Amino acid sequence: MADPLTLFTSIGLSEQKAKETLKNDALCSALKDAIAQAQRVLGVAGVDKATGTLLYTMASRLRDPKRLGFLTDHIAQRKICTELQLAAALEFVKSHPQDPINQQEFESLCGVGVVITPEQIEDKSASVFTGEARGGLMWADGKMIKNEVDMQVLHLLGPKTEADLEKKPKVTFHTLKIEGRTLMDELRGVALNFHKPGENYKTEGYVVTPKTMDLLKQHLEFTGGQIRTRFPPEPNGILHIGHAKAINFNFGYAKANDGICYLRYDDTNPEKEEEKYFTAIKDMVEWLGYKPYEITHASDNFQRLYDLAVDLIRRGHAYVCHQRGEELKGHNPPPSPWRERPAEESLVLFDRMRRGLFAEGEATLRMKIVMEDGKMDPVAYRIKYTAHHRTGDAWCIYPTYDYTHCLCDSIENITHSLCTKEFQARRSSYFWLCNALDVYCPVQWEYGRLNLTYTVVSKRKIIKLVEEGTVRDWDDPRLFTLTALRRRGFPSEAINNFCAKVGVTVAQATMEPHMLESCVRDVLNDHAPRAMAVLEPLKVTITNLPEGIRNDVRVPDFPANEFMGSHVVPFTRTIFIEQSDFREVMEKGYKRLTPDQPVGLRHAGYVISVQKVIKDAQGRVVELEVHCCSSHEAAEKPKAFIHWVSEPQKCEIRLYERLFLHKNPEDPSEVPGGFLSDINPNSLQVIDSALVDISVSKAKVFDKFQFERVGYFALDPDSTADKLVFNRTVTLKEDPGKM
Repeated sequence: MADPLTLFTSIGLSEQKAKETLKNDALCSALKDAIAQAQRVLGVAGVDKATGTLLYTMASRLRDPKRLGFLTDHIAQRKICTELQLAAALEFVKSHPQDPINQQEFESLCGVGVVITPEQIEDKSASVFTGEARGGLMWADGKMIKNEVDMQVLHLLGPKTEADLEKKPKVTFHTLKIEGRTLMDELRGVALNFHKPGENYKTEGYVVTPKTMDLLKQHLEFTGGQIRTRFPPEPNGILHIGHAKAINFNFGYAKANDGICYLRYDDTNPEKEEEKYFTAIKDMVEWLGYKPYEITHASDNFQRLYDLAVDLIRRGHAYVCHQRGEELKGHNPPPSPWRERPAEESLVLFDRMRRGLFAEGEATLRMKIVMEDGKMDPVAYRIKYTAHHRTGDAWCIYPTYDYTHCLCDSIENITHSLCTKEFQARRSSYFWLCNALDVYCPVQWEYGRLNLTYTVVSKRKIIKLVEEGTVRDWDDPRLFTLTALRRRGFPSEAINNFCAKVGVTVAQATMEPHMLESCVRDVLNDHAPRAMAVLEPLKVTITNLPEGIRNDVRVPDFPANEFMGSHVVPFTRTIFIEQSDFREVMEKGYKRLTPDQPVGLRHAGYVISVQKVIKDAQGRVVELEVHCCSSHEAAEKPKAFIHWVSEPQKCEIRLYERLFLHKNPEDPSEVPGGFLSDINPNSLQVIDSALVDISVSKAKVFDKFQFERVGYFALDPDSTADKLVFNRTVTLKEDPGKM
């Protein structure tokens, strides 16, 4: 046989394609075998380009090498002679992994022997266009159909005009406006690749064993073909913005397909788990609008997981090891000298571990597998003399994530195990463990994580921020935990919209906070009623109003749509305005109140003009005396209308900025001193004597408002009957300085 490069170019591959093929050992070997067999079938030394193209396509797409000869024979004998037939043939062998293949069914489904004449195409195309024409001519050449349909269209509609030929702007996913869309609306491209329930074996990398098809059959009988997902957080911290994407993906995918999603707590490490985290996780899932089909725990299966571990030892796939934790750290740790320990000995030792006869760290159970990242023999069980929040002291050995996760997925008959990209290195061990135990094996799908700049989400680092007193707790509104975002006033709908806007891709997504804030404004603009608040009050006395007068002013909750309700605020002789809305000296471009420039009062229908400026001993302006008149009586329309309050309620306002000064506070090249050295000293400003109109006096915790001309605010849990506390959620407009 000729050298591979010459051989591959002889069947029609370009020199570049042939060289690329040589770099792929598996493809190179498969293609050489296919060409050699085709030459034997044909009885000639060469293979024509059409046959060569089909052989290359078959070799590059075939996942089961044992079917290579079967398909090569059909290609060489011209039974499979089009790309369409080959695609059907590849799908058939993928769907029928077990021998023997039903030859008659195979040839029928692949169009073997079907001949479509040009006359048939012309007759069919005369009455229907391409989409329907294909339905009646399944095995016809696509180019022939297109050419004939083009002729029919030209005959009916005439040649294309200049307008037809004008290049239209391309609409991409990123240019679509997201309004009330869910993550699933943006997921279609990714989800199209997902396997159907029961067709796990069609997924690339999925391992088919002699028992696979029977296990899948049992799985389908149990689930009825229903989509099943799970959201499996570890209850050792509060969920953050990245988890919001995972929640939307898992619950959203199930919901969009009439399936179910479990909330499963991965509670296998009793040292770090606390009840408050269990409660907070459930609250956040429900806050985002999702209701778990069932709440489960890895600990529900402790006995079953233990029994499966015993079975794994008996099968020769696990052993008890005495290497210490420090020996297993770092790159290329030494292989365990106990790897070939007899199963009977490991069974005895594992039982002793179970009964508490070893000290912590003295023994572990390890699985005999090398993971994709090179990690050898991951630990399945370790000893921890710590009471578990649900099982108490019943166990002193606890399973690891690498052992537990896929088996709990199997027990719950999960169809799609959706996880972030860093778990890709565990996919092979996921499949291996299920198959090693002969249990139903779900499919793991990975997607890119969602990260934000100017923040940290690591549980360890947030705990450090709390311990250092930089933030108050996990729900400090400067953090991007979900409890913190809720406290700050971010609507759950806005977070879901943000996840939809980001979408689901394999690549990691790192977004700017202002993109999330934009989604927040979109929601609050439509749902946060208006109120008036003054952060830095300046007293104003209206001298031409008598003492004791009190008028009611009706203020619309949503000025753009007055049918959505209104509230009443008092208007008296004494009002308060923002200090920044008055200047004693007129400056160019300043349109608010000055001694020479009147201003209108929002919603009141009055215009005020300064008559006297009152100052304290230090020369600071402390009060204005003004004259007011109806806006209809004013000599000229005022250049601006400002907000105000009268008989207001005193409140505390908390203004938040970014917690960190740099985009990537965890990056040593950007912040050499570490994230704790990057704290923004102005991340929180507290105004303890702000004034707000009485319309908000009966607000409940987390109620949201737009304080006119100031920003969006939410009522904080620290509020009392005597003093309300408001957190600024976002400003009214994006600050260009934050870009």
